[in-house]
Amino acid sequence: MNANPASGLHPSRRSVLRAAFTAGSISLLAPALASCVSGPRRETIVVAGGEPGGFYLEFATLLAASLQRHQVARTATVNPTGGSLDNVAQLLSGEATLAVALADAASLEGGPQGKHPGQIAALGKVYQNYVHAVVRRDGSITSLDDLAGRTVAVGMPGSGTSLITPRLFEVAGLKSAPAGTSAAGRDVIVKALGLNDGVAALAAGEVDALFWSGGVPTAAIAQAHTGSAFALLDLSSLLPGLRERYGAFYDKVLIPGDSYPGIDAVWTVGVANLLLCRTDLDAETVRQTVDLLVGHADELIPRSSVGVQFLSPDSLINTADVPLHPAAAQAYRELHG
Repeated sequence: MNANPASGLHPSRRSVLRAAFTAGSISLLAPALASCVSGPRRETIVVAGGEPGGFYLEFATLLAASLQRHQVARTATVNPTGGSLDNVAQLLSGEATLAVALADAASLEGGPQGKHPGQIAALGKVYQNYVHAVVRRDGSITSLDDLAGRTVAVGMPGSGTSLITPRLFEVAGLKSAPAGTSAAGRDVIVKALGLNDGVAALAAGEVDALFWSGGVPTAAIAQAHTGSAFALLDLSSLLPGLRERYGAFYDKVLIPGDSYPGIDAVWTVGVANLLLCRTDLDAETVRQTVDLLVGHADELIPRSSVGVQFLSPDSLINTADVPLHPAAAQAYRELHG
């Protein structure tokens, strides 16, 4: 996304569909793709989502509604979860049919060097996550260095936030120390708080910063910001170190100005989200789901979103080191050549 940090302008919801097709051609594709769905192929599809107030749960809810509306399954439901790592665990256990997960977390579990290689496949790269380092505007924290000796909320175990936050600290030369201990030197006291508890703790002054990886805007942060003035830290200087140590999952991305009212545009670290399934998911369900991602992309973007979506064939196929499901790869070849 080419955006000027000084402009503060919101890109339109439609403009953030990075597509090989224009919005018009996507809409023209929809009837043809919909006609391929002749009826339910499964009784139930379960989508592993995320925390209330977060983008994962919003996206998963929209996806489930679309899967049911277009008769990919008779019923499609959503499991609220702690985030990426929980979602992959639900896939592996069979609790979920589909799951959203950050590319770094998906690789950790299902990549070539992951814990479960060959068991997880991707249906596509669906949207960008933005790492939020949220602080109170009336505080004295203006950079990551200022967090030394402070207390921060770092996400619940099982979330993608809990994976990337210690990586950020490591690259910044900070050291995580568990809650209840005394910080010394470059120590940061970390609390395992989910999105909603973390936002509440920040607003109440119980933590000095909140880390969260999600879409823009994240509803829970936006709602709390109306009564508590927050600011966002620029994390982009950490990108070279992150990529060198952990791989090319991380990008420099812009949170546009006024995504949260009154907060200026800020550069941060971005991680793509993948829609995942198990490798043994049947080919017809995979094909029909790909059809929805491309032909009904407009149904899968929350109305408030100003972040980047990757719902086009040329972007969806870029799933890092988590391979596409063979039926998904075939579907994209048929759609895009």
